[in-house]
Amino acid sequence: MSMLLENKVIVITGGAGLIGSEFAKTVLENNGTVIIADFDKKRGVITANKLKELVSTGIIDFQWLDINNKESILRVIDILNKKYGRIDALVNNAYPRNKNYGQKFEDVTYDDFCENININLGGYFLTSQQFSEYFCRQGFGNIVNISSIYGVVAPRFEIYNNTKLTMPVEYAVIKSGLLHLTKYMSKYFKGKNIRVNAISLGGILDAQPVSFIQNYNDLCLNKGMLDATDITGTLLFLLSDKSQYINGQNIVVDDGFTL
Repeated sequence: MSMLLENKVIVITGGAGLIGSEFAKTVLENNGTVIIADFDKKRGVITANKLKELVSTGIIDFQWLDINNKESILRVIDILNKKYGRIDALVNNAYPRNKNYGQKFEDVTYDDFCENININLGGYFLTSQQFSEYFCRQGFGNIVNISSIYGVVAPRFEIYNNTKLTMPVEYAVIKSGLLHLTKYMSKYFKGKNIRVNAISLGGILDAQPVSFIQNYNDLCLNKGMLDATDITGTLLFLLSDKSQYINGQNIVVDDGFTL
């Protein structure tokens, strides 16, 4: 059994989702304490209970969290500090969006564009801001931001041909902005013993059309589209002391898609 995260308390926003739940499982498997911090209370509790049955190591907890609400964030920090006496890391993984998200460029309204930027990138900022204040008082901390290949390169629009899918403009702006926010925070916290890094994910299999998967895979080097489990090793590394001098970096996990 790996002990890389023993005694570490890790908060994962959006921890009940496809990727977040795999992240939580990895923390447990490495004997850490994981907090699934999610807006969807029902899904969060179900996910936590399932993981308790699957993994016998580590500790799992669920906390309701709205990343766009300062009081909600402070409440979670206070609860965890009283319960565990420390918080080692924050994984910004949630992806809130409004009901109109995902429109083609020409159909996106100004209000929808602004709202999605605010609730998503704004939520990452607010959550990081409040957790970092706690980390400063604590004397250490670690933030991992979950970004995307489309924060690194321009969209490959051709892979969406003959599908109803598109690459939302808000997504590109959010994920690229998140990468620079990562660099900004890592420099801002110089001397505070707080690390901030990002992982830029390639496409994750999630019932996409066959034609899209084929088009996407043609641009990769080996596997093509990834499973959520393909990302967990990189997260584990960044959460562990093995990466203690990696700071302000973006690690791309995409099977060569961005080359």
